[in-house]
Amino acid sequence: MRLSILTSTITLAAAFVATSLMADGHLSLAGKRIGVAVVGTQHFWDREAFNGATSTVEKLGGEVVPVDGGRDNQVHADNHDVLLANKVDAVISILGDGAVEPKFEALKNAGIPVFTVDHPSPHGVNNTTSDNYYMGTTIGRYMADAIGGEGKVAVFNAFEGALRICGIRAGLWKYVLQDYPNIEIVQPELAEEFANAPEDARKKTLDLLSQYPEGTLDAIHVGCWDQPAIGVVQALEEAGRSDILVTALDGGPDTLEIMAEDGSPFVANVAQQPNLIGSTSAMNVARHFAGEKLLPQTYVDVYPVNGQAEAKAAYKSLGYGTLD
Repeated sequence: MRLSILTSTITLAAAFVATSLMADGHLSLAGKRIGVAVVGTQHFWDREAFNGATSTVEKLGGEVVPVDGGRDNQVHADNHDVLLANKVDAVISILGDGAVEPKFEALKNAGIPVFTVDHPSPHGVNNTTSDNYYMGTTIGRYMADAIGGEGKVAVFNAFEGALRICGIRAGLWKYVLQDYPNIEIVQPELAEEFANAPEDARKKTLDLLSQYPEGTLDAIHVGCWDQPAIGVVQALEEAGRSDILVTALDGGPDTLEIMAEDGSPFVANVAQQPNLIGSTSAMNVARHFAGEKLLPQTYVDVYPVNGQAEAKAAYKSLGYGTLD
């Protein structure tokens, strides 16, 4: 029953992408030049959010002025100076760390409204995002249940203090684990690299496994996203360690494919809808110019994925194809 509800809900949400423009047919960005700044396009999530934003701006008749940070937070921040110099009518900014804040302030002071994706800012009109509180608590419960409410857990958690969304997700995961006194988070926590995260996590996991012989570590969790989890799974397979489970957040097609494999150690995730998030942000730009009052936050649904069957269902319903 739960699986059918998941499939139906995701299908309905996916239909929103096709119908939202018709439902808001009065909206237009004709004659507007909209800057779209993305931290990078190498990672599926970032690329899909960028594609959702840019395609929707164009569908609404606007001109896109794109800038790509190449997965460098400082380059991403500096790209906002480029948009300021280009005198765009509004900016959609996707991800980034604190380096973007003075850039947002400069844009705001120049009369250019800023709309953010996964980066709440006092200088922004609106932030479109997933419910990170729900994501953190849900993955905490799933992981705890998967290991029977007890055991040792390692966590990759490089960005809890640097990115607000990561702080919420990791913080709520830890909060849930307070209800499980027999679960221990091993120290020190692991810190993945932002660039080439799968390979970095693979190497660090192999080092971790050398410190924890079979039967002494029960799970590895990635606290903010799921690209490092690809490397974690590779390391477990390389070391022949079937005693350790893996959980993470984002639920892109590459990680859902791993979850869908028979006997996969990757047992739980939370799938986001980055294309819809980007598209919604662009719609909010049009709503702003139409004079509509926007709330500071717009939340787009996420979908918990617990186990192989739900991974296959989510993969299909999110439009990634079919997994046998």
